[in-house]
Amino acid sequence: MADDSVGGAADPPGAPATPRTRARSATLWGLVGGFAFLALAQGYLLVDGGLPFGYVGLFALAGAIGVASGGITYATEYRLHAKRRT
Repeated sequence: MADDSVGGAADPPGAPATPRTRARSATLWGLVGGFAFLALAQGYLLVDGGLPFGYVGLFALAGAIGVASGGITYATEYRLHAKRRT
């Protein structure tokens, strides 16, 4: 496998870390976080049968978790990409 770049280091895999790709990635990770919370809550409802709040609160909390996980992803993804740990 020959390396065509100067200095022997290859380009990092994936799309470049532009603001648009970072926003798309953060949005997708936010959706993953929100849906993962909803799946865990559904499993808890199947096993135990009750939560201290209703479905409106459940979806509000899932939305908050999605926004938080997306924001954390957007804020930290470029640092991981710069260290080539993605």
